[in-house]
Amino acid sequence: MSYPRGTLIRNTTGERINHWITAGCFVLLLLSGLSMFHPMLFFLSGLFGGGQWARAVHPWIGVALLVSYAGMFIQFWRDNLWNADDLAWLKAGAHVLKNEEEEIPEIGRLNAGQKGVFWSMTLLVPTLFVSGILIWDVYFSGLTTIETQRVAALVHSLAAIAAIIVWIIHVYAAFWVKGSMRAMTQGWVTPGWAWRHHRKWLRRLAATDSRGPNPRAGGEPPR
Repeated sequence: MSYPRGTLIRNTTGERINHWITAGCFVLLLLSGLSMFHPMLFFLSGLFGGGQWARAVHPWIGVALLVSYAGMFIQFWRDNLWNADDLAWLKAGAHVLKNEEEEIPEIGRLNAGQKGVFWSMTLLVPTLFVSGILIWDVYFSGLTTIETQRVAALVHSLAAIAAIIVWIIHVYAAFWVKGSMRAMTQGWVTPGWAWRHHRKWLRRLAATDSRGPNPRAGGEPPR
């Protein structure tokens, strides 16, 4: 894929495709799950052809989400390892909220907020999957008890609420930081954006003469 001259590659094509597949699965799970959560939200099942279809496709979309998120984990876990920069970034939280970038410590490719979203979903997605398996009556009703299913349903609901909150924060931050959405739709950012928001990442790219997304990739990829 060709990127504009003078820009940096923030996310590769594969990373972006993986991200949007995961996002799409999550939204579909959100809508189908809410349609079964409360009678007032049952109208959402119409998006799937009715209540029976919503109930039938929901767990299969969950399987797709698990597989897709596993791909994201493989691609991004190294960049999401915690380090001293993250603690410094969190301590400067007031400046982060005010967009006072010059008062915020330099950070690498991802900040502590982004890492928090990543590790939260890394915990919540498997939790949703396992608890969902336990209440998937079509295939697993004979392997569980009613008591187990009740606990699993509660855990599933609580994990879903937590995942929705994390998702809302993630989406809000993506729109709040100008240029972030383009990084995940088109894959590139300007050096000025990198200097303002991820200065240490920019320095590492410059030090290795790399265009991104990661210094260890070495050099510019084919255009």
